[in-house]
Amino acid sequence: MSDAAHARQVNRGLWIGLLGIVIFSATLPLTKLAVGSHDSPQLSPWFVTFGRAAVAGVLSALYLLAQRLRGNRQLPVRSQWGLLGFTALGVVVGFPLFLSLALQYVPSTHGAVVTGLLPLATAVVAALWFRQKPSTAFWACAVLGTLLVLGFMVLRSADTSGQLSLHLADVFLLLAMLSAALGYIGGARLTPSLGSERVICWVLVISLPFTVPLAFASLPADINAIQQASWWAFAYVAVFSMWLGFFAWYRGLALGGAVRVSQVQLVQPFLSMVFAVPLLGETLDGVTLGFGVAVIATVLVAKKMPVGLIQRGDR
Repeated sequence: MSDAAHARQVNRGLWIGLLGIVIFSATLPLTKLAVGSHDSPQLSPWFVTFGRAAVAGVLSALYLLAQRLRGNRQLPVRSQWGLLGFTALGVVVGFPLFLSLALQYVPSTHGAVVTGLLPLATAVVAALWFRQKPSTAFWACAVLGTLLVLGFMVLRSADTSGQLSLHLADVFLLLAMLSAALGYIGGARLTPSLGSERVICWVLVISLPFTVPLAFASLPADINAIQQASWWAFAYVAVFSMWLGFFAWYRGLALGGAVRVSQVQLVQPFLSMVFAVPLLGETLDGVTLGFGVAVIATVLVAKKMPVGLIQRGDR
């Protein structure tokens, strides 16, 4: 591939990845709307996690059936099933469950700052997975970004408890971020051979034997007691966050390169904050915006750091 063609492909991947991020940006405030708060709960985090995956899984099964009727009978090969299962643990279970648990206790704008570190986490996982060798400056940015997020979480915990500590919700947010990064890269690894749409569809379909019964088991006892807005929020995270967003995201990662395209997540925290204001009535304060800008600046600097391949002698 010529340099010009490669540049066009990377640019296309960046734009497609950005579309996926715009879709994902509403996930935090709408998940918050779906689960409610600890004092005024709506749908349980368990139902939001497994219910949204079950809905998206059924849609995926219909999509794959339609593809089969069109003559596309390609099935994942034996070596791909394990990676599909690994990806499912990250994006079907880990990220939505830990995120839902966390957002019962903290505002979605708080979660947006923490997940601002996700581009760097995804890039680090990609560098390790694809045997790349980031520069020392890249790793320095990763450490600095992590310290900024930890500092923000400790500072925010002191607002309510009066003591410096990490809230359990922050632990959930960090686990959600790690789950997402691992799931993103697992899916990106499969996309060149399966295609972005087929990757997320197969991930969701193989999860159906678990997600459907768990979704029914975690249904709210009194469905009528759940606010209509929570059901609409659940519908969005099921159809867009869990399904259609990945069509664009995995395609973008595959076209533009996982390390590079992962950085378009830079805009996600700010978009999430913007969505949280009209959807939830949350307000933005200087501390939240300040830490958000600092984290994004760190990731932006890291984006410019060189990343090379690990040579055999480096192992």
